[in-house]
Amino acid sequence: MIVLDTSFLIDFFRGKEETLQYISDLDIATTVITYYEIFSGIFHKKAKKEEKFFRRFFSNVRVLNLDTNSAEKSSEIMAKLLRIGVSVNALDVIIAGISVAHGAEKIVSRDRDFVEIAKMTDLEAVIY
Repeated sequence: MIVLDTSFLIDFFRGKEETLQYISDLDIATTVITYYEIFSGIFHKKAKKEEKFFRRFFSNVRVLNLDTNSAEKSSEIMAKLLRIGVSVNALDVIIAGISVAHGAEKIVSRDRDFVEIAKMTDLEAVIY
């Protein structure tokens, strides 16, 4: 399974060509954290066009939830990063923890925090 991060979905919405190759994969998902990040921006900007697009998108893609297993995996990742003195966005760590807990192999993003996070997991960070 490939997990699509928030930055990826924003670029996909904007029609960036480099995103198209990943959307064609049959086993894609995103996380409830990405759902939160996307809709926070939409509601803030009152962006009706974007809201319609993403409601349709999220109704057609699996959204992985944060549960106790995901929270524990996220905590383990954050602890490893903190032990080596690497600071990354906590929401990115939670996205990665959810991905790991649900058996994802890859996460696609333009956010380089996932490169550091991937070093602490079996998750492959695909940065485009």
